Order: sequence, then C-alpha cells, then structure tokens
Amino acid sequence: MPSMRDVVVVGAGPNGLTAAVELARRGMSVELFEAKETVGGGARTEELTLPGFLHDPCAAAHPMGAGSPAFRAMPLERYGLKWLHPELPLAHPFDDGSAAVLARSVGETAAYLGPRDAAAYRRLMAPFAGKWDTLAADFLKVPWDGLPRDPVTLARLGLTGARPVSWVTRRFEDDKARALFAGLAAHVVAPGSTPMTGAIALVFALAAHEVGWPLARGGSQSISDALAAYLRDLGGVVHTGVEVKRLDELPPARAYVFNTSPTALARIAGLGGRAYEGFRYGAAAFKIDYALDGPVPWTSATARRAGSVHIGPSSREIGAALRAASVDGRAPDAPFLVTTQPTLVDPGRAPEGKHVFWAYGHVPNGWDGDLTEAIERQLERFAPGFRDLVLARAVAGPAELARRNANYVGGDFSCGAFSGLQTVFRPRPAFNPYGTAHPAVFLCSSAAWPGPGVHGMSGHNAAKAVWRRLRAAAR
Repeated sequence: MPSMRDVVVVGAGPNGLTAAVELARRGMSVELFEAKETVGGGARTEELTLPGFLHDPCAAAHPMGAGSPAFRAMPLERYGLKWLHPELPLAHPFDDGSAAVLARSVGETAAYLGPRDAAAYRRLMAPFAGKWDTLAADFLKVPWDGLPRDPVTLARLGLTGARPVSWVTRRFEDDKARALFAGLAAHVVAPGSTPMTGAIALVFALAAHEVGWPLARGGSQSISDALAAYLRDLGGVVHTGVEVKRLDELPPARAYVFNTSPTALARIAGLGGRAYEGFRYGAAAFKIDYALDGPVPWTSATARRAGSVHIGPSSREIGAALRAASVDGRAPDAPFLVTTQPTLVDPGRAPEGKHVFWAYGHVPNGWDGDLTEAIERQLERFAPGFRDLVLARAVAGPAELARRNANYVGGDFSCGAFSGLQTVFRPRPAFNPYGTAHPAVFLCSSAAWPGPGVHGMSGHNAAKAVWRRLRAAAR
C-alpha cells in the first residue's frame, strides 16, 4: 500500500510552490503535481515569438514579489533569483510628451507631479515611509494569524485605502497625479469608484519607493525555478506533465492543497457545483508579446528609462476603459494599457540590439474579439513608429490565456473579480478562506486572500492553515 504523505499540492504556480516550501520547511513530506511540462503558473518565461526572444506570458515586473514577506524569508537568491531594477520603476506618459513617474524616492516622484501636487503626494505617503516590512506583513496576512505588528500604520492604510481610488485622488489638483493613481489601481481591473482600490494604488506606490518594481533576471521563470529548486532541497517531490482530474488519482495524503481556480478545485475534489456558487470571475486581459527591432520609441524621455509604462491619457479615459471591460461587457475603444520593457535591464533576453516588450488591455471575460488594432493605436499615440519595429507578435486573447493557464478562467488573470465582498473576502466570507467543506482539502491560489500577484502570500497563508489543521488533528 502506498505510504501516506503529509501534503499533496496541485498546481506549481508561485502560490502552490510557496505553500509546498512552507510545509516542507516545517518537516512535512510534500509532493507537488503540475499539469504543464514545467513549473511556473503565472510566472513563466518562453520563446513565444522568435528564437532567442524570451517573453513572460503573464507577469513580468514584480513589486509585490520583491516585497513579499514569504519570498524574503527564503534563500531564493541561492537558487538563481536576482532582481534587476530599472532606472525608473514606472512612467505614465501624456499626450504633450510629459509623464508622471513613480520613482524610487517619494521626493523624485513628487517632483514629477509638479508644484501643485508635490506636497500633497509627500503628505499622502509620509505615514507609510520606511514601514514596508511591517505593513506588508500585516496587510497581506489573515486576521487569525496573530495581532498586527504595527496596528497604527495598518489602520491608517485602512482608513485611506478602504475608499475608492477616485476619492483618494481628490487631494490632487492636476489630472497627471490622478491618472498615475488610477493606473496603479487599474491592476485589479475594477473601476476607480470601487472600494479598496485606494489601498491597491497606495501599496503599489509604496512598493516602488521601498522595494522597487524589479524584473527577475532571465525572466519570471527564474522565480518559479528558484522556488522549485528550494523545495527539492527540502525533500519535496515535484511532478510535471501530470493533469489531475480527480482526487483519487493523487497519492494518499493528510492534506491536499490546490493552487487552482475554485471551479477546478470543486470539480476535482468532488465538492459539487454549489461549493463556490457565489464566486465571480472578472474581466479578462488581451495581451500581446512583441519581438522588436529596437527599443520602443516613446515620445516621453522618461518612458524610455522605465521598466513599466502605463498608457492612459487621463483618469477619465482610464475609468472609461475599465468600466467598459468590467461593467458594460464590451471592449474599450481606447484601452488602458499596462506595458513592460524587460530588455532595458536584461538585454540577454533578446538577440543583440533587439528587444522584447509586452502590453495588455482589458476586455470582458470570455471575449472573442481582436484588440490588436486598438492596442497598437494607443502605442503609436505615445511611441510613433512603434509598428515599424515589430518583428513578430504573439497575441493572446481570453481563450488563449485560459489555455495557457487554467486558473485564468475566461481570461481573468486575477482568478476572481475585484468587486463586492470579493475585494476583501476571497473566495468567500470565511474565518479561514483557504479551507473547504472537505476537511483535508485547501485552496491556496490567488482566488484566496490576498489575491493576484507573484508574491506567494496566498500559498504562505494557506500553508499556515494546513499546518494548524494537521497539528490539531495530531493531538
């Protein structure tokens, strides 16, 4: 009869890998199963266009990864992970050739916002400066995991950030500052009137000042590879190319941890269709990876120095694009774009003199149209001559994103809408959001708090829930 494992993990994205590592570090026997031929999930690197061009199919810049309490507690640099910091974390250009900039310092960022809003920005960020370690640990955990380390700072973030980003930006006089914050909040693909979007913008801005918006050398795959190598050194076993369809296909274990969508967990574990009936998936991405003959010819000089560039000419246009995709159920005519230019800091990811670049806009969940023209029209607006540099492109709409990663249901790379109770209670209101109706089955994906991003904190928190359950059962 097969020996009993302590834990079996399904899905080798950053959260599944983190959960496996956390449990293996506690001395548990851990076995992990991944459907794809390589580990990675939302942190992969592949030759999507031409030979020698290394693209990140999903996440590329990693402010939350560099600042993750889970990752920072692991010796991942020993396994090849190196963060590369662009000169500027983020630029947000405008039609007149100027740009708002999220720089490494609060002062430099404030200076780019101009004299009318510089002081307001400094006042907004002052309560949080130098407090990333405690704030991130408090904000990203769950309430039962001990008292906050810095309850005053956490309360300040809550009082300001619980409001919509449109409320937070009322303190600014010019739209450049409002557009910068609207773009930061847009990473959760929700209109600026949504509660908690203020906190998202604040955390992203603070991350730039405290830990940067770096890229992983060689691509995001190196994050996943480092986690997997560390897991193996801890005695964990990793299987790839194994698609799990039923719970009884897995080895016997005391606990099963799923880095999957709630829908897939319910199906595999036999929990029934009502298990997560209230869970909602959100708007999708339409993403294009480019192989370029040269750097992006941004009109804004600062955009040429930034690792990430947001394209949204005004807070009003950003809001309209997000409402179209997430509320109105249509593709925006002028999409808000998130773009990253990895070869500015990692030239080895393309042949000499060439570049990789990615951009995505937002579309309704499951949308089957083509946003390529609208995306490139926006790029040409701020980088005239961009199309002339394109050597090849890899286009991925919602269906292709879901094919690449089953967690992206309908193309929703956040694995759950940022709306209603799901802004805080993911995947549903519960004291332990990682547990399920089956006492031995747990959810550790970004569908659970604290949500999307390559930071491993959903896996970290889920591992604590598993450990508590198993420890209690052993007593």
